[in-house]
Amino acid sequence: MGIRGEIEGAQAEIRRRNLSRMLRDLHLSRPLSRSELAVRLRLDRSTVASLVSELAARGVVRERRRSGAIPQSPGRPSPVVELLPDGPGALAVDIATDWLGAAVVGLGGRIIASTRRDRSLCNTPPQKAVEELETLVRPMLAGLENGPRIVAIGVSVPGLVRSEDGHVHLAPALGWRDVEIGQLVREQFTELNAPVFVGNDADLATSAEYLRGSGRGTSDFICIWGEGGLGAGIVVDGRLLGGSAGYAGEVGHVTIDPNGDLCHCGARGCLESVVGEEALLRRSGRDPLGGTAAFEDLIAAADRGERVAIAALAESGRCLGIGISGLVNIFNPNRVALGGLYARVYPYVRAPILRELETRAIPAPRAMVDLVTVRLGGNALLLGAAELALAPTLDDPGALPLAEEPAPIETGDAPEGLDSEASRAPVLG
Repeated sequence: MGIRGEIEGAQAEIRRRNLSRMLRDLHLSRPLSRSELAVRLRLDRSTVASLVSELAARGVVRERRRSGAIPQSPGRPSPVVELLPDGPGALAVDIATDWLGAAVVGLGGRIIASTRRDRSLCNTPPQKAVEELETLVRPMLAGLENGPRIVAIGVSVPGLVRSEDGHVHLAPALGWRDVEIGQLVREQFTELNAPVFVGNDADLATSAEYLRGSGRGTSDFICIWGEGGLGAGIVVDGRLLGGSAGYAGEVGHVTIDPNGDLCHCGARGCLESVVGEEALLRRSGRDPLGGTAAFEDLIAAADRGERVAIAALAESGRCLGIGISGLVNIFNPNRVALGGLYARVYPYVRAPILRELETRAIPAPRAMVDLVTVRLGGNALLLGAAELALAPTLDDPGALPLAEEPAPIETGDAPEGLDSEASRAPVLG
């Protein structure tokens, strides 16, 4: 490649990255005017206009005139750029221990439609689970009159997922081992002609909470997610830890009692075997495989003040506090959020968790961390699966097909609040 080719390649890469930065800004915030985008991205107005024109031509955004513009502002009011309701979107799927869920999610984290079926999936063959998923998803898709174009499918699974290809090495709570769940989903929904991305449920919940929920404003964040099992997503310096193959965050399988009960993973005394749903139900005198119904009964009993139920929850909180203390000592997070069943029982486990933190966590990192619950609730898994599926589109919007030719660039916008230094800043890659 000659010098000219190298220059053209560098320019194309700069444009790709700027398109990505603009789309991510719109995806994670709100509609923004061209002038606001220029300030945020530190680009000149003509570059912003060109980028907006390309995103519009690819069916991602549209522009509208700002209402209530200041009459005395020079030039025309800067148009507001917003995501198209029928732009790119994802089919998000949640395969949990006690239910199947799905949603159509557009850019901006908009849940357009969702559906869920409560039932135990423990020891259900993967192919059967995916076939049942189809009976849940197709009516939802058929009921959509106007919605986003599905460009990818994201799948949340409670297990060890290899990030490279979505291979589920082990999902103990489901009884699955070495499952190509992505391939099964792809084959079940061939007519969508969409790539499938698979992620661990705790990682996906953490991603959604970090971007849109309880983790916003932090740089180091941990989300403890528990439904049938127990996992965690760990954000360090703004990056989700994945490990060399994507298996990081399996805190539920840290040994806290070498002589304890046998865990689904095959080891003894794992944290999950002490604080997971089955352990909690068993401790309260209920069927450990009772699922959602038994758990709801436990909560109702605790709300009535029944001592056995409250004591069972307090013991789970104590053990969970031991595990969280270790995480605080190792990762020094700003915030730890509890999600899944732990968010539901938070009023009963908060005090014992905090007691363990006070006695087991090193004082300096302990003083820096807040304990909270997730903000997105059960939607965290679906929103996280959608983020995973839409990541390639956000990384390279220019790969989307052109729906039309880019419109001519208008350069007469009023510089509403445009900082002169920012307007002269170099283009950032």
